[in-house]
Amino acid sequence: MGNTRERFLIANWKMHKTVGESRAFAREVVRRIKGTTLRNQLMICPTAPSLWAVGQELSGSQVSLGAQNLDLGREGAFTGATSGYLLHEAGAKWVIVGHSERRQYFAEGDDLIGQKVAQAWESHLRPIVCVGESLGEYQEARTISVITRQIEALFSKATEEALRTIIVAYEPIWAIGTGEVPQPSQANNVAALIRKILAQKIPDDADNIPVLYGGSVSPKNIHQFLNEPHIDGALVGGASLQVEELLKMADISS
Repeated sequence: MGNTRERFLIANWKMHKTVGESRAFAREVVRRIKGTTLRNQLMICPTAPSLWAVGQELSGSQVSLGAQNLDLGREGAFTGATSGYLLHEAGAKWVIVGHSERRQYFAEGDDLIGQKVAQAWESHLRPIVCVGESLGEYQEARTISVITRQIEALFSKATEEALRTIIVAYEPIWAIGTGEVPQPSQANNVAALIRKILAQKIPDDADNIPVLYGGSVSPKNIHQFLNEPHIDGALVGGASLQVEELLKMADISS
């Protein structure tokens, strides 16, 4: 691919799978890839109730464990909250921050997402920062301004040291779960833009930041995105819920 950036295939299970189903899935994936060498890092982000159990199944394997969200703080009187500290103690090494569903359904704004990136770093978790424009913003040709705003919002909250550890996932909201996808060249241009924006803050390291594509990714289209020079993997939702589908994508991206 002409670069030495880390490459990832990340399964985001969202609010799917019981603890038992999650353990069985993880166990089967580990069994199926045993003895192979994966060029790209494979990661599973299960639900919070399944996090520790999935981590036990993945222990010692090539598959990493990530969480889907974190709340601010470490410990305290915050009913229903789960801090980065607790996620790390449960075995997570990564955490998704700023997914469009968190922005849309839970009213998470740019400022809070920047705080969460900083909190993830302080909790010894590497953040997977999601950015992307809505259908209306896309139709109004506002993709560049939206992405710029979302990335620059991190600068006042996260240290340069924290920013050097992030993954960025470009997920156009209009493509998530809809079957609609941008042209790979469009996604590639946005990935290049993301690094250009990051270069304002970390000029010497922006080219090393992995940028993934997400949004209706499937075994049928993933290779089109992974062949683009600025795209370093995929964040996958629905297509990651079946072992066969996930392994097909792992094979394509290996």
